[in-house]
Amino acid sequence: MRLALVIPNYNHSAAMADTLATLAQYELSCYLVDDGSRDETRYLLQSLAKQYPWVTLLQHPYNRGKGAAVMTGLRAAYRDGFSHALQVDADGQHDLNDIPAMIAKAESRPEAVISGLPQYDDSIPKGRLYGRYLTHFWVWVETLSLDIRDAMCGFRIYPLAATEALFLQTALGERMDFDIEVLVKLYWQGVPIVHLPTRVIYPDDGISHFQGFRDNVRISKLHTKLFFGMLKRLPKLLGKRLGSKAVNHQPAPQAADGVRDERHWSRMTERGSYLGIRLLAASYKFGGHWLCRAIMYPVICYFFLTGTDARAASADFLRRVRALESDNAELDPVLSRVPGWRDSLRHFLSFGNAALDRIDAWCNRITIQQVDFPNRQLLAEQIASGRGAVLLASHLGNLELCRAISIHQQRVKVNVMVLTQHAENFNRVLKQLNPDSDLNLIQVTELNPATAILLQQKIEAGELVVIAADRTPASQRGRVLLAPFMGRIAAFPQGPFVLAGLLDCPVFQMFCVREADCYRVYLEPFAQTLKGPREGRMARLQAAVERYSQRLEYHARRNPLQWFNFFDFWRQSDSDSGATTQAQDRTNT
Repeated sequence: MRLALVIPNYNHSAAMADTLATLAQYELSCYLVDDGSRDETRYLLQSLAKQYPWVTLLQHPYNRGKGAAVMTGLRAAYRDGFSHALQVDADGQHDLNDIPAMIAKAESRPEAVISGLPQYDDSIPKGRLYGRYLTHFWVWVETLSLDIRDAMCGFRIYPLAATEALFLQTALGERMDFDIEVLVKLYWQGVPIVHLPTRVIYPDDGISHFQGFRDNVRISKLHTKLFFGMLKRLPKLLGKRLGSKAVNHQPAPQAADGVRDERHWSRMTERGSYLGIRLLAASYKFGGHWLCRAIMYPVICYFFLTGTDARAASADFLRRVRALESDNAELDPVLSRVPGWRDSLRHFLSFGNAALDRIDAWCNRITIQQVDFPNRQLLAEQIASGRGAVLLASHLGNLELCRAISIHQQRVKVNVMVLTQHAENFNRVLKQLNPDSDLNLIQVTELNPATAILLQQKIEAGELVVIAADRTPASQRGRVLLAPFMGRIAAFPQGPFVLAGLLDCPVFQMFCVREADCYRVYLEPFAQTLKGPREGRMARLQAAVERYSQRLEYHARRNPLQWFNFFDFWRQSDSDSGATTQAQDRTNT
């Protein structure tokens, strides 16, 4: 690998001498491009070029833009026989100590673009930060992937042969839109993008040439062009993604009924990130519910197109619901007679709409008048007693709409147990959106004595504990009870019912579903307590699970597009199979 430096410069003089002095230690040839700077900067660059013989000064007669300066440097390096070029901005934002790591990464992946992944401190202007989030989102749409994690960092190593081929094929933007466009189009051509975290600062005396209105308009036009360019390449991009998935994942075995036997849900990688959550929060703060909705629909469609397993699970579930209703004289108008991909897409979109409603609820924008809660008095009386309760919930409807259980605006502390790795991320973003929120997400990987002690304290303090009882944790896959659900046997976790017994408090079953223009909360007494003698404990747990399963099936059949378990819910591990025959006998009976 033959590596050169490329530095675009337009009236950056304050940090230029220090930058070249630091770069001298790497003994690399450097192409310093003066993009029509004023006399003071031009004379300084000429002086520095004479001082450092490894610096070649290239000059534009007038200012053409950052992108044009970078292209001039890259093409000059390629003509002179270099294989790679490291772009460094001239304003002192980049941590030049990361150059050895960048070079090492390029040597190990010579075919790839090595791009810095900025790690910002408090010096970054908030407007610039939020603008970057929006660009990240559109780049993900334009590439149908999350492979480009930052498209605006000017600290990157280009493979020059592939870059020159791109320059010969298409005209690129010459200003602030260049960094985005060149990365997206290189990705379209099959060039891998590899990121390396690097510290980025905004110096107090730094000069920014980002022209707020003009460059934002320019970048908006670019994203419009790239979006339609993505549509032209849609089959190729989807093929690339599906091919990558086939390489990285072994095909799932087929179950007896032809439905793919998927991995346990907790072993499936969560398709999201803290950055995505922050993007959604920033969009909500900037433009409210409707901006979030405009951003959400393309994302949901992307997940629908690329989420093969989730799409298949949705179709399977909806077909089961329709099969159970097939003997009815009046068919449910919610689903087609033969559910197809349109019903699954509606299922995905329903999930997205529920997510936006959760944010509205967290930010107190869904009022008590918008929630029909006919049995609220049951919960009010329990809270008035000074002792909390357990609410057995599910992934049906809108679990996080716990705003509904604020009785006549009374503040009620709600603790929601979740089994996903993003719980802490949601907590952090929730506090940014609404610092006064009384919703607390508690991440657990297993139910252990420490968890029981923590929740016992919350019950004694008069708080509510919400537990979804329709997910089996990976660490407890053998600790399940089998019960009939939608005409087949499904595994339900013992943990929530065991825990409710240990807490020795009233237990309710809660469902919160959207009906017409409002949400309706169904609060149903489940048991005064699930605690009991050791003798008959398993029979007591089995009866509780079957009662829970019956009510879940009832509400899921009434609201099939609001049951959000996008995996094979009926999949059972080997450790579950021993109880299958007994449970099947109960189903037949």
